[in-house]
Amino acid sequence: MVKSEDINKILDILEETYPEAECALVHKNVYQLIIAVALSAQTTDKSVNQVTPALFEAYPAPDALAAAAPEEVAEYIKRIGMYKTKSKNIVGLAKVLVEKYNGQVPDDYDSLVSLPGVGRKTANVVLSVGFGHQRIAVDTHVFRVSNRIGLTCEKDVLKTELSLMERIPEERWSRTHHSLIFHGRNCCDARKPKCDICPIASYCEYVLGPSK
Repeated sequence: MVKSEDINKILDILEETYPEAECALVHKNVYQLIIAVALSAQTTDKSVNQVTPALFEAYPAPDALAAAAPEEVAEYIKRIGMYKTKSKNIVGLAKVLVEKYNGQVPDDYDSLVSLPGVGRKTANVVLSVGFGHQRIAVDTHVFRVSNRIGLTCEKDVLKTELSLMERIPEERWSRTHHSLIFHGRNCCDARKPKCDICPIASYCEYVLGPSK
């Protein structure tokens, strides 16, 4: 893995390279955020942003979505993957918000992951983006990039998250999450990483080889 003393240098470079790095899912409130993140599983943010305007116009609050039939909701999101399952999940999620949380999205991890269709990544994104908590949500980009460059060296998502939390200063967790996503999208491609133009190539284990 990269040396501990180089981690902040890498993060500084990534933040300078991607100053616009933030949540790419279009949302106006935490309700819209949690629905959008739940829909984004195994689907691009771009695809989700194409279906959510009409979805949120039809169901502007949890009570409206909770009262809908999943089959009706599915018509709004059928352009994205697993839309039938996701329609059932977000209707179920909205029902729990209405019945248990007075229509409000809870701001603690255990409550969030108890909601239908909400896993660890979704909960962490909501806590970070929606409530300002420091969190590292490990999606496909964060997992690939952090392990490829040597910020961590793990084989699964949970261990990657825990390792990053241990190695990265807590006050940088959320920003690092977004920086790694943008780096994965714009430079550190899964199949053909653009190492020749990478701003952190001089620190990257993929380029330099494993550190001794």
